Order: sequence, then C-alpha cells, then structure tokens
Amino acid sequence: MDIKEIISKSDYILTFGSFLARDNIEIQEAIIEAIAKNNAQFIYMHPIDNIDLKVYYTQFIKYEVGSEEGVASLLLETFVKESNEKIESFIEDLDIGYISAESSAGEEEFEEAALKGNSKNAKTLIVGRDVFTHERAENIIKILSIINRYSDFNVVSLEPQYNEIIEKTLDDELEEIQELDSYNGTIIYRVYGEEDDSTLVGSESFARVAKVTDGDEIFINNKLDKFKRVFKIDKNLMGTVALCNMKSDDTSSLSEGYRYKQVKIEKVDA
Repeated sequence: MDIKEIISKSDYILTFGSFLARDNIEIQEAIIEAIAKNNAQFIYMHPIDNIDLKVYYTQFIKYEVGSEEGVASLLLETFVKESNEKIESFIEDLDIGYISAESSAGEEEFEEAALKGNSKNAKTLIVGRDVFTHERAENIIKILSIINRYSDFNVVSLEPQYNEIIEKTLDDELEEIQELDSYNGTIIYRVYGEEDDSTLVGSESFARVAKVTDGDEIFINNKLDKFKRVFKIDKNLMGTVALCNMKSDDTSSLSEGYRYKQVKIEKVDA
C-alpha cells in the first residue's frame, strides 16, 4: 500500500527522524488531511521544531541530535507490551532513566503519547532519513521491525528501500544500546532537493552561538573540507541547528554519513 494511502486511513500518526517541512511536503499534507478527516492524533518527534506543523501536532517530543537509537528504544519500551522472552528481557534491561536523560526525551512524554493512542485504531509510525544515516542504523532498524511486529503500529519509511527491510527483519538479537553521542557547539542538518545550495539557514540562537550575522559569507569546516556559504537568519526557525541546503546529487564529504554534522563556522573575512 502506498504510504500516502496508509496515512489517509490513520487516526494516530507519529513521525520520527524527519523534518517534514523540508523533507516531504506531500507527506506533511497527507498528515494534515488525516487530522482533518480522521481526527487523527499527530505526534511530531525531532530535534528541530517545525513551525509549519505547530497548529496540527498534538504533541512535540524534542530529542537530542545523535540520540535516535535511544529514542527508538523508548518507543519500543512504551508501545511493545507483548512479544517474546528474548525481547521482553531486552526491554527489562534497558536503562530508561539514562536513555531519557541523555536523549532529553522524558519518560512522561512517551507515556502521554501512549495515552493519546488509547482510543485509536489505525496507528502509523513514519520514519525518516535521519534514522537511516545514523551509525547505529542497523540496530535501530531491528528495533523498528520489532515495533512493527509486536505493537499496533504500522511502521513505514520515507526512504522506500527500507520498508521491505523493516518488514522482513526477523533478527531478535538486539545489541545493547550504546552510550548516546553528545553533539555540542554548532550543528548543521542536511536538507536535500534544494536548487540553491549556497546558503546556510539558521535561527537567531544559532547566529549567536556561531558568532555570525545575517548575510555573512562563511566557511563551514567539517574536518575534511571547507565549504563557502552565505548565512541567512530565518526568524521562524527555532533551536541551535542550522539547515544546510544540499542538491540531491551532492557527493561532497558534507553529504556523507549521519545527516547532522558538528562543524566549525568562520567568517570568510575573519
């Protein structure tokens, strides 16, 4: 079934690892339609708030950059109540207090999300590109496959090639959740499909941290290379993660690996 058709029939939608406003407008519109048509509860989970969705989501769960494996395990612990002995043992051994603290996603937030779904019958968990570029993607996919099998969620990926993997992964040999990475300083987030890849767009908070102003010519230093951009302030953007516009066919070192990058920003004339 097409993902938009799945969403159209959903009355409870949770998104994880996708900045919908820039990742997939069609999916965002399908979610809004499901809210109007089905009175769907919509829970948006991401490190970057989405001002375009504020009037639509009933809950925003903000988590730290890099903590996707921990967040997936919180979803597992919250929504999988009956599985098998091996999985139940894994869930019991999770250090939920540590994961919640390090990911900045509170246990009570997931409890609230679960309560919102009590009276709902068609639940969809939409997973985005952030998750599949994470260095722990293999274990996260195992967790997602278990949620797909043992909860009442239909787990779907915005990256089509991963849907079959999530459906067919039967390996219950979950690895222990690793210590969650900490991303400090200036962080950028790759946004694809942009015709103009000459800008870095950030909030006023990001500008203060990076010590730049609107219109400054800057270099993005990511250890391997320097990339020249123009910094633009977007007053509708919140938080301290900047959006780095990328063309879909970009093959530079900036496009490799995890979708977020911890970088150094310097003015061109500094």
